[in-house]
Amino acid sequence: MLMQNAQTISLSHPAKAPRRWSTQDPDQARSSTFESIGMPVSYARNEEIFGEGEPADYVYQVVSGSARTCKILSDGRRQIGAFYFPGEVFGLDADDVYHYSADAVGKSTLLVVKRSALIALADTDHSVAHLLWTLTAQELRRLQEHMLLLIRSAQERVACFLLEMAERMAETDVIDLPMSRQDIADYLGLTIETISRTLTQLETAAAISVPSYRRIILINWKALKRLHA
Repeated sequence: MLMQNAQTISLSHPAKAPRRWSTQDPDQARSSTFESIGMPVSYARNEEIFGEGEPADYVYQVVSGSARTCKILSDGRRQIGAFYFPGEVFGLDADDVYHYSADAVGKSTLLVVKRSALIALADTDHSVAHLLWTLTAQELRRLQEHMLLLIRSAQERVACFLLEMAERMAETDVIDLPMSRQDIADYLGLTIETISRTLTQLETAAAISVPSYRRIILINWKALKRLHA
């Protein structure tokens, strides 16, 4: 976990005020704040970042690679709550402990920020307080959208997932997915067989092309967006 990955890194340094970013966009503001008080920590593929029930002492921003949050259900199934990509922040739990676990999807580097340092900075800097409010609102919206996604048909879920990945990762027709088919299935509440079958159906309908296991090419955006609507 964190201290195993950062034996030579001290995260107890005092928070210093970030550069003023009143004219920056939200992404620049987030980066400025986390770079000013965070420390980079590297994680191997599938390595745990934090576990469910552990003290929520840190907040994380993805620098490279990606991370996922998940819960193990009472029947042993895994439900992935969200994926996080470079620039995105997670770990802002409302309580003193994490109610889910997080691990690295692949080899990843994260900026790790002490929650107490971030809160202390927000107490003295209105801009940082606004940033935390924005991040919390984004996380709530992501949770709401994910809940609504899980009541859709399998084809609608997969189409929505692909459009979400295109928007958040590539912004092009070609998506190189860092996660496995099992990850996608656990995120969408489907089986891996259903994921594979649905991708084949979309490819047969000429909505997408699947040249390799992780690469998806979006061909017919209108058809995908009709399933997303």
